[in-house]
Amino acid sequence: MPRRTAAHPRRELRSSPGWYFQDPERTRRAFGLGAHSLIVVPLTARGLLLGILSLWRAERPEPFEEDDLTLAEEFASRAALCIDNARRFTQQHQAALTLQRSLLPQELPAHSAVEVAHRYLPADPATGVGGDWFDVIPLSGARVALVVGDVVGHGLHAAATMGRLRTAVHTLAGLDYAPDEVLSHLDDLVNRLADEQEPADGRSQGPQIVGATCLYAVYDPTSRRCTLARAGHLPPAVVTADGTVSLPDLPQGPPLGLGGLPFESAEMELPEGSLLALYTNGLVEARDHDLDEGLERLREALSRPGRSLEETCTAVQNALLPEHPRDDVALLLARTRVLAPEQIASWELPAEPTAAARARHLTQATLSGWGLEEAAFTAELVVSELVTNAYRYGGGTPVTLRIIRDRGLICEVSDSSNTAPHLRRALTTDEGGRGLFLVAQLTERWGTRYSRDGKTVWTEFPLPVAAHGHSATAPDGAITRGPGDSP
Repeated sequence: MPRRTAAHPRRELRSSPGWYFQDPERTRRAFGLGAHSLIVVPLTARGLLLGILSLWRAERPEPFEEDDLTLAEEFASRAALCIDNARRFTQQHQAALTLQRSLLPQELPAHSAVEVAHRYLPADPATGVGGDWFDVIPLSGARVALVVGDVVGHGLHAAATMGRLRTAVHTLAGLDYAPDEVLSHLDDLVNRLADEQEPADGRSQGPQIVGATCLYAVYDPTSRRCTLARAGHLPPAVVTADGTVSLPDLPQGPPLGLGGLPFESAEMELPEGSLLALYTNGLVEARDHDLDEGLERLREALSRPGRSLEETCTAVQNALLPEHPRDDVALLLARTRVLAPEQIASWELPAEPTAAARARHLTQATLSGWGLEEAAFTAELVVSELVTNAYRYGGGTPVTLRIIRDRGLICEVSDSSNTAPHLRRALTTDEGGRGLFLVAQLTERWGTRYSRDGKTVWTEFPLPVAAHGHSATAPDGAITRGPGDSP
């Protein structure tokens, strides 16, 4: 409570000309209403002056007394506490919002597989910032990952947890895990985060993580196939070029953090120009309507063809959301593209000693036909090393070589072995062991991804500037992939 000396009573205003000259206009208005006495009390909390409380008396003829002063101080103390709490809530909300925005992607990368647009709308301040996020992550082989997720809870804790999950998704995507494997690893992470919050003495120290939801999709523009898995999340909406909207029946895994239950992936083939809409539950769930009505509104907003993605985002927002939504909302729209058959060349090479030489010849001929002679020498060295390794350690089965001309040049070698290649630094006395080190030095990126049938070692090179837009001519023996063919 403020000290008694902090309050200043003015029992007879007309006899205090100094007060009149401090604020003449307000005093004139007060006199006009019949005011004759005033008490001024500072509003202080945590050592800070938050404002001034002025109490005027007009109806009763007697001036303020000592009891009035005590009551004014008590009222000012409670008012200061309320103001301080509101101020702290506003600061915490702004800090959480700033943290969340800093953890969300500031600019989504351009990608040849999809055209994207997005919306993120924070919750009403009374609810608190949530843990919704979205992402577009480039993958090997010209593929792309599309992600949306929602952490349970609100505030700084939810925003920070969202950032940790988003970082984990990027790491797992970089390792080329399948969608169901990504969700399994995220499930383990959420469980570890919950354990970290449990104090040693068992006493509660605030809200605990009970889970999160996530939808993870991988789209391949060479085959038009999209593989998806979800953990307690709503399915995406798929819109064809004519405006037909469907909600695919995907296996529904448990929310992240429950542990012990497997996740499943589903695969579907998308016509070129299909629209994928990924969103969090705040978009379609609200107090004034149920989930089914929200999904129907979403269908209607997405079913009008011919609009840009930004126009579609705006239409969805206007159709489903109030000005201040009660929950965070993340919306990610992706329109699929397809790599032309002339951008892809693929060969199956027999498991024999001449495979590397054949691979070098095919690579050189293909790149010459694409106008990429400058990249041919480096690509030949890399392809030769990868095919040689596949021949030695691939179990005697045929090897597949695939070259893709996209924003960069992609060279992939696939075999039936699951043995992972390891980069090591060979000693000066070693006769071998320098192949992958050479590959790493000559390429911009390289890595390994696994499938049910084996593995693929992939490399990426930057394209020469003059080569962009050159038409493709594959050499004899190449298998050029159409949109519906297997890679």
